[in-house]
Amino acid sequence: MANRIHSTADVSDKVEIGAGTSIWHQAQVREGAVIGENCIIGKGVYVDSGVRIGNNVKIQNYVSVYHGVTIEDGVFVGPHVCFTNDLHPRAVNPNGTLKAADDWVLEKTLIRRGAALGANSTIVCGKIVGEWAMVGSGSVVTRDIPAHGLVFGNPACLRGFVCACGEKLEKVGIMKGSVQAVCPQCQTQIEISINDWEKII
Repeated sequence: MANRIHSTADVSDKVEIGAGTSIWHQAQVREGAVIGENCIIGKGVYVDSGVRIGNNVKIQNYVSVYHGVTIEDGVFVGPHVCFTNDLHPRAVNPNGTLKAADDWVLEKTLIRRGAALGANSTIVCGKIVGEWAMVGSGSVVTRDIPAHGLVFGNPACLRGFVCACGEKLEKVGIMKGSVQAVCPQCQTQIEISINDWEKII
């Protein structure tokens, strides 16, 4: 299956793009980026140099994916989500000189398979968002999120756990240090670390 790249998109000839991927109006993809198969890169999305995006990823309009971010397969990134990559951002050094590439420390961010990031959320760099986790709209993620974790707020706090289908899990028991949880929608059973479950607010 061929790629679809809109005529207004600015895509470097030094990127890897998998089959079936669509890159829409006014998106920019910089050199060294890797985008997998069957992805949707929405209008006005910025994909920085060296960013790695897996297969079947949906990145909605006006998302900024900066250098140091890795997005695994099947991730949903809602409109206007912003990633960061510097914990101490400054335009200039203490002596007033303009910062150069060697004057800051890159902090890497990892979004695991199947996770969903709600519209207008901000992912502070250096964090891991676990598999199938869900971040509520407008949240500011300042700490790692466990697999299946549901977080929202500023800062984003753990509010529960969700199934791969998106429904909130219900606790049905405890066994060998794990919480046994079930999805009320699809009846999938999932084990959650009791230490993680006890972090729910």
